[in-house]
Parts: sequence; structure tokens; C-alpha cells
Amino acid sequence: MATETHNSLIILGSGPAGYTAAIYTGRANLNPILIQGMQPGGQLTVTTEVDNFPGFEEGIQGPELMQKMEAQARRFGTQIISDLVVQADLTAERRQGGPIRLTCDSGDVYTCDALIIATGASARWLGLESEKKLGGYGVSACATCDGFFYRGQEIAVVGGGDTAVEEALFLTNFASKVTLIHRRDSLRAEKVMQERLFANPKVHTAWNSVVEEILGDPKAGGVSGVRLKNIKTGETEILKVTGVFIAIGHNPNTAIFGDQLDKDEQGYLITKANSTATNLPGVYAAGDVQDKTFRQAITAAGTGCMAALEAERYLHEKSGEAARI
Repeated sequence: MATETHNSLIILGSGPAGYTAAIYTGRANLNPILIQGMQPGGQLTVTTEVDNFPGFEEGIQGPELMQKMEAQARRFGTQIISDLVVQADLTAERRQGGPIRLTCDSGDVYTCDALIIATGASARWLGLESEKKLGGYGVSACATCDGFFYRGQEIAVVGGGDTAVEEALFLTNFASKVTLIHRRDSLRAEKVMQERLFANPKVHTAWNSVVEEILGDPKAGGVSGVRLKNIKTGETEILKVTGVFIAIGHNPNTAIFGDQLDKDEQGYLITKANSTATNLPGVYAAGDVQDKTFRQAITAAGTGCMAALEAERYLHEKSGEAARI
């Protein structure tokens, strides 16, 4: 039977931003509820080595890092719910004068006075079975996360926009050769970035080409190559690479909020300057759901901390108490 539960603070999302917000608000004795969402642990659960998160000298596996964050959040009293919000009533009109109202896939309803949105962004993928099979074994959507592991190797980047060019240029710091695969014969990226790309001797291009299959075996070293198809000639070829970076963009997970929150043209939540506050009082956004520039675990955690501090102050100002964080 569906239930309805009220809590002063609810956090949506269970990546670094969400768990950090839970740790901080838990330490402030706010006893937050965190609703994990569709992918508990966020994008790091499909990342193998995380070598750039401070405090882990030898690196750490992505899923293990998220398990540690979850355990720390629980330690400070966070109630973690395995469910997915499918309807969010945030505005005064939708709430009809009541608190923020969240309806979950299970039918359970949660209401709150303050909300931290940390639902993240999902990488766009090619939709290949081989891509899923080799995810974390040579297939990645984050050059800054995983580029270091391909020092001296030949790799490929798929895409033709600013993201693809940025990732390709970044990867030339490590790889011996970077092949940019694009389905057209010209790029959409800014001209100045294209000039930098074409001037780099490590960069090669595969024009008018799409990836038909990513080759390799997770149990035998991961990615070994890609099969490309020229969309003009129909010819196929095998490109030998040990890593494939998919750079065709991200989609922020903001659809359930509709037009209740201010968004940019790509759907990312807009927050006030030097703040995680959205256009609605008591509603804050942290992590990749509002950050299309950095998209790192550490920056997401930082904004999760900011959102926690702001939400805690909002709740105590509302109640007339002094902030405790």
C-alpha cells in the first residue's frame, strides 16, 4: 500500500553530489531522506578505476567509492530510499499551498520543506550491445576521468561537436594517436577549436564514418578495436584501438521538473551566481544536473556541500533557529 511521508529535507540522486549533501545535512541533525533514483551511485558505478578523487593514494574502484559515500551518509542518519521520483510538484500553484510534493514509481509520496536536486546527467551512447558489454573496459564517456590510463596507446573519440574536440585534444596529452570518428565530413565545433585539433600531429580523422561494433572482450584486456562503416561508400574497416571515448553529449536528468524550474537551452538547471539556489525558494541543484562544464566527481561533491549548507540555512531561517552546520 502506498504511503505518504513528510520530512524537512529530501535529496534526489545518489551520486557524489547527493551523498555529500546527505553527509553534511545529516551532521546537522536534519535527518535527510535521500531517494536514490534509477541508477544508485550514479555514473561512477560504471567506472572502474577512479584515480583522481583525493584521499585514495592507490586509486579506488568507482562502485567502491560510492559504497563508501553511501555508508558515510547512513552513518549520519540519512534514510536512503530505493525508488524513483516520477512526478515533482514544486511551484506554489502545483503544491496548492502545501509542501514540495514528490510522487515515486512505487506510488509512495514524499513531501518536504526543502529539496536538493542531484539527479545528474546521463551520457548519450551509441546504443550498441558491444558498447554496453565493454563499458568500463575500454569504453568511456569521460576523457578527464579515464584518459590517464591510455598513456602511449592508440584510442578513438566518437563525435563532432565541441565536446568531442575538447576530449580529443585532452587525450593527446596521453595517447600516442587519437582518431576522431565523425559521421559527416566537417565538424560542428567552434572554428578556433577545430584549428587546434587539425594542427595537432597526434590527431587523425575518420570522416563520414560510424561505429558498427566495438571489438574486444572484457575478460581479455577489454577493447581491441572498432569496426567502422563509411556511410557514403558502404565500405567497412577495422581500426585498432584500446580505448573508445563516446563524446556525443549528455542529457541532464531534469525532465520530471517540466517548466517549474529555470533551465538553459540544453535542459541543465540554472542556479544563482555563487549559489546552488534555483528560481524557487528552498529548492537547490547540485552536481552534473547544473554543471555542463566540469562534470567531475570532486566538483559534484563540492556543489553537494554548497547545497547542504544553503538548504540548512534556509530551513533554520524558516523556523527562526540558528544554522548548525
